[in-house]
Amino acid sequence: MTAREQQPIAPMTFERVWRGSGIAFVVTFLVAYAVHGNDPGIGASPTTLDAFYDGDRTRILVGSALLGLALLNLLWFGAALSSTLRDAGQGIWAAAATASSAALGTILFVVISVGATLAYSVATANSELTSALHDLSRTCLVLASFPTAMFVMSGTFGLRQTGTISNASFGAGVAAVVLLVLGGTTWGQDGIWAPDGVYARVIVPVLALGWIAIVSGVLYVHGPSTGRSTASAIPAA
Repeated sequence: MTAREQQPIAPMTFERVWRGSGIAFVVTFLVAYAVHGNDPGIGASPTTLDAFYDGDRTRILVGSALLGLALLNLLWFGAALSSTLRDAGQGIWAAAATASSAALGTILFVVISVGATLAYSVATANSELTSALHDLSRTCLVLASFPTAMFVMSGTFGLRQTGTISNASFGAGVAAVVLLVLGGTTWGQDGIWAPDGVYARVIVPVLALGWIAIVSGVLYVHGPSTGRSTASAIPAA
């Protein structure tokens, strides 16, 4: 029997499971978005908003519950990334990951809460309040680009310092940070640069989800399956 055959199989630990929670977040988010549906754009008429929130009430509430589950996975991934960086001696980037994931989670929680509230009761009671809250949720998503950019930056720079990712991957991460920061400037009246335009609705989410899924996969594959430290468990790419 060879030395490899004699080596016991290390059990799966929660630490490694949480490293893969970024992938779980992406999958759950996409399912929730498909169930929830695409909400009307900013400045939509009261009739349009009433048709969406009142007509699709059950679908929105189910989607909101799934988005809440996705949010839990996002926070676990943020904690796992922060722990990984801290164990590797990158305390400042670990702190940045914790702060940015918490800020992003807070904004998303507000957006989910507003949508669920409108679908549950408010939308049929006060059209002006409905319009104001709906527009608030859209502007919150624009502002969410900033903590998202910080989250991507903390992971990209921190993992590069540990030698976990290559120069090419680092460059792609820096480009994603720049594009995400630009997402916070989408205040045009209409078109691609509006809060409900293609950049804010499509490009920013795709960048964020893609980065989270890739980094979560890297951490899961190379992460420790026992109590070993991250620094010794993750080889340089």
